[in-house]
Amino acid sequence: MKLFENKKLIKISASIIILIILFAAYIFVFPNINVKSKKDTFIVVNETDNYDSIVVKLQQKNLLRDKIAFNIVAKMLDYPDNVKSGCYLLKHNMSNLQLIYRLKKSRQTPVKLTFNNLRTKADLAGRIAEQLEMDSLALLDLLNNDSILCEYGFTREDVPAMFIPNTYEVYWNISPTRLFEKMYDEYEHFWNDSRCEKAAEIGLTPAEIVTLASIVEEESNKRVEKPIIAGLYINRLHKNMPLQADPTVKFALGNFTLKRVYNVKSVDSPYNTYLHTGLPPGPIRVPSIETIDAVLNYDRNDYLFMCAKSDFSGKHAFTGNLAEHERNRAKYIKALNERGIGVKKDTVPPDTLMEK
Repeated sequence: MKLFENKKLIKISASIIILIILFAAYIFVFPNINVKSKKDTFIVVNETDNYDSIVVKLQQKNLLRDKIAFNIVAKMLDYPDNVKSGCYLLKHNMSNLQLIYRLKKSRQTPVKLTFNNLRTKADLAGRIAEQLEMDSLALLDLLNNDSILCEYGFTREDVPAMFIPNTYEVYWNISPTRLFEKMYDEYEHFWNDSRCEKAAEIGLTPAEIVTLASIVEEESNKRVEKPIIAGLYINRLHKNMPLQADPTVKFALGNFTLKRVYNVKSVDSPYNTYLHTGLPPGPIRVPSIETIDAVLNYDRNDYLFMCAKSDFSGKHAFTGNLAEHERNRAKYIKALNERGIGVKKDTVPPDTLMEK
């Protein structure tokens, strides 16, 4: 009888152990994350999130098959007291253990950061902040911090030159300082020996090349014209002639939609290249790599003047002859007037009217 009872106890104990093992396997290693979409699915944990809000996010996306099992494992691993912000990739059929380990250890998946077609530092900071946890004002403050910028060889005017438009992998909760350091490293990598040698041959620093490229890009979106325009402006720089670049005046006014700007010489700004010779203090936009390379590989021409063509094709008429330039300019002004583009009732002397 006693032997029978011992065998029965052993069987019960074995059954209990098996159940415990199965239960442990279920809550720890069995698949609990349900990602039906073929696209990557992420869970974003903000600085303000706590454990409860994370569970809500997972449930809102219908990612948890068994919320109770997830809660048991999370509490056993002390995750509720170790929440870390970040952007985390979720894979289909992940176990509770895999997901909680990823969240607790902050095993983030880098996000792709892109920026292009931007004119001001505020635009740049805003575009970056849209893609990251970063506060745009915090980044903007850093880009206006003279002491920090000086350490890296930049000013608050030319620091946009450091941001080369591309696709970068960064962590979603990267700090403004760490992002700045990464962008500087990318800038140093971009300006290799070949590009630096070409810039030196032109007589400009890398930041000045980017500044010139920003003007070229504002002048035309025609790939074939960019090296020509770059050559024209380099000719003017070498002759110590004012660039007289219309986009710099628009930048000074903070209005990029203007078709015609009157009394350009009254716009008192270091960015007004009608008043000041040489390049403006910094870029008037964040130019593309294509345009930067167009400046470095500029067309060796004799042009000094350019004017938008009167057919509104977006192309320009180039010349090295002032009289021919005035004829081109007169055609364009006539075309603008006929279409009523930017016409003012009060006429002004021709030398105070910018036409581009």
